[in-house]
Amino acid sequence: MSHKVIQPEGWAPAKGYANGMLTPDGTLYIGGQIGWTADLTFERHDFIGQMEQALENIIAVVEAAGGKATDVVRLTWFVTNKKTYVDNQRAVGKAYQKYFGKHFPAMSMLVVSELVEDEALVEIEATAVLAN
Repeated sequence: MSHKVIQPEGWAPAKGYANGMLTPDGTLYIGGQIGWTADLTFERHDFIGQMEQALENIIAVVEAAGGKATDVVRLTWFVTNKKTYVDNQRAVGKAYQKYFGKHFPAMSMLVVSELVEDEALVEIEATAVLAN
């Protein structure tokens, strides 16, 4: 049994990691997605904009594997500023629903001092379970 690398069409190649790994049983592990576009460019520089882009990226990986947003069963959020997140909770909820609607998988949120990409304000990793 081998795992399948999932890379959305048109995305710049991931360097040293995979955007998604699909196991034979249909579990899709999505590497941490940040607020850059398919060509690794930050077009949005605010927390909500980067969060939306990260969620959009997660959906792109899920869809590239043949799934949909409601197949996501877990999200782990890494944010660099707790106050920014708390102060924007209403906008966070609105932006989240734009991508996931009323689907609320298990979630964790961690506040971290920084992310590998200096411009990143949020990173979100996900797990999805796709029907075989």
